[in-house]
Amino acid sequence: MAYDPIAAEPPSPFPDLLGARLVAWRDGAATVELAIRAEHLNRSGIVHGGVLLTLMDQAGAYAGLYCDVPGRVRKAVTVDLDCRFTGQAREGKLRAEGRLVTRGGSIFFARTEIFGPDGALIAFGASTHRYRSGSEAPEGVPRDDRPAGTPA
Repeated sequence: MAYDPIAAEPPSPFPDLLGARLVAWRDGAATVELAIRAEHLNRSGIVHGGVLLTLMDQAGAYAGLYCDVPGRVRKAVTVDLDCRFTGQAREGKLRAEGRLVTRGGSIFFARTEIFGPDGALIAFGASTHRYRSGSEAPEGVPRDDRPAGTPA
């Protein structure tokens, strides 16, 4: 059976709380989906911009963090996130498609588009991410699947 990096990827606590799911992942591209729930809406009854920014951050970061080495992972921090909202959604499923633009020794750049349930573009943007120490190499670092805050 072939190694499945998505199945091996532990949930990221905040996006997991929102219900965001990594559904496609390869070197240079990632897709994150989210089924819209009532708690994702703002006072106007449309998806809150913070939800869209979270999807954009996740899809853009994953696009630069692919690692197909079992037991290893690549990590990064977001240093810049730029978004334009071009539409709205109230129900259904959102799809964020992140693509790697370029990467250097410690920084990578991504572009992300978010599509609403009808396939219309509702947001797009760009992000800059810095690799965590050791994650610059495609083989990444040994995976540590302990929950955040658990002592070593």
